[in-house]
Amino acid sequence: MLDHLTPTVSSNGVGLPFTADLFGPMRDSRDALRDPAELRRRLRTEGYLHLPGLLDPDRVRGLRRAYFASFPPGSFDPDADPDEGVPAPDPPVALPPHGVAGHPAHAFVRGERFRRFVDDPALRDLAAALLEGDVVRLPRAILRHFPGGTARSSRAHTDHDYMDRGSGRVLTTWIPAGDCAVRGGGLVYLEDSGSIGRAELDELRAVTDRPGDTRPISHDLGLVARRLGRRWLCTDYRAGDVAVHTPWVVHAALDTATRTARVSVDVRFARRDAAPDERWDRPWAADDGA
Repeated sequence: MLDHLTPTVSSNGVGLPFTADLFGPMRDSRDALRDPAELRRRLRTEGYLHLPGLLDPDRVRGLRRAYFASFPPGSFDPDADPDEGVPAPDPPVALPPHGVAGHPAHAFVRGERFRRFVDDPALRDLAAALLEGDVVRLPRAILRHFPGGTARSSRAHTDHDYMDRGSGRVLTTWIPAGDCAVRGGGLVYLEDSGSIGRAELDELRAVTDRPGDTRPISHDLGLVARRLGRRWLCTDYRAGDVAVHTPWVVHAALDTATRTARVSVDVRFARRDAAPDERWDRPWAADDGA
C-alpha cells in the first residue's frame, strides 16, 4: 500500500507533491505468473510488471548484508541497525566513488555471491517466458547504493537510450535489495509511456541537470508528468519483489528520504539469438561509460 501520508517526494533534489494527479499505484501482476501469455500482454501494453515475492526475501536480505559486510570495518554507524546501511559519522577509510575500482561495489559485482544471486533460476525463467525463447543474462549487472538522505537518483529515461547499439529485445529486471517504500527511493514508471514518440520526449531534454549528456530525458519528474499528462506509478517494495520493464518505457527513481539506504540490483536478459549492445558484455563499473 502506498504511503498516502507522504506530502511530498523528490528526485535529484527537485520536490513534487505526492498527489493523485502526479502519482498512482503500480499494478500487481503476480496473479498472472502462471499465464505467460497474459504476462507478455501486460508487459507489451503497460511497459512494466511488478511481481511481489518472486524471489526468496531471506536470500535478498542476505545479499544486502553481504554487500555491507564487504566495506572496511567502521564504515557504518555502530548505533544503527546494520541492515540500514547508515554511514558512520567519521568513517576510517575514504572510499573512491561508488562502483569504480577500489569501491566495495566494484569488487562485489565480480564475486561469486553476486553471480549466484543474479543467476537465480526464477529470473531466468521469467525472462525466457517473456522473451519467448532461450535467454542469456547480460554480464553488466549493476549494484546501486544510495545512502539515506541522498538527493540523487536515476533521472527520467528509457533504457534504450543507454543500450542503443544492439537488439531492442532486452528485458530489465530491477530488484530492491531490502524493503524500499516510496520515500526509500524506489523505481517509478511513467504511465502508458512505452509508445511515446522520440520527438515528444526530446522536447523535455532541455530541462536537465546534465547538459553534456543527451541520454536522460529530465531530472524534473514533475515537469515530465505534467508535460506528458501521465502519472508516475509507484509502490512500497518489499524484499523479494521484482520489477520488469521494456527498453522503451520511461522510468526514474525517487530520492532516498529515509534513514535506510536504498540498495538495488539491475539484471538484464536478451534472447540468445539476439545481438545485444556490446557495451553490456562486460562486468559493470560506474565509470565504464555505458
